[in-house]
This record gives sequence, C-alpha cells and structure tokens, in this order.
Amino acid sequence: MQSLTTEKMILDRFGGSPLLSTQQLAEILHRSPEGLRITISGSGDLAERLRACKLKIGRRVYFRVALIAQLIDQA
Repeated sequence: MQSLTTEKMILDRFGGSPLLSTQQLAEILHRSPEGLRITISGSGDLAERLRACKLKIGRRVYFRVALIAQLIDQA
C-alpha cells in the first residue's frame, strides 16, 4: 500500500485546494485562529517559516499547502 504524503493528506482533507485559510491552518496546527495570528506576528523561527508560506489575495490571507506540508515534514 502506498503511503500518503503530508501534502496529499491536507489536500484530501480540505477539498483539493492548494491554499488554506487561517481557520484551516489553525485546525491543522491545533491552535485557535487568533493564537495562530499572534504566532505569525511574533519574531520566532516558526513565525518566520509561516510568513514564508503566506499569500495575500486582496484582503484575505491564505497559506500554500505545499509549503505548509514541507514545514510539517521538517518539524
């Protein structure tokens, strides 16, 4: 049986979209959306790595699934 990659599991869980909302990312990381926002606005290593995954479209903030999967796999 072929093992699932982290990226594939995230894509399957959230309907195949290559982008995650703040709410969806908070759910994956087991944090509240507000706690995630505070983490991202901080100055730690995790904050920098999450900011690198961020994409703004208009006023909305999304996170790239491929980069989030890499971040999780490296942790």
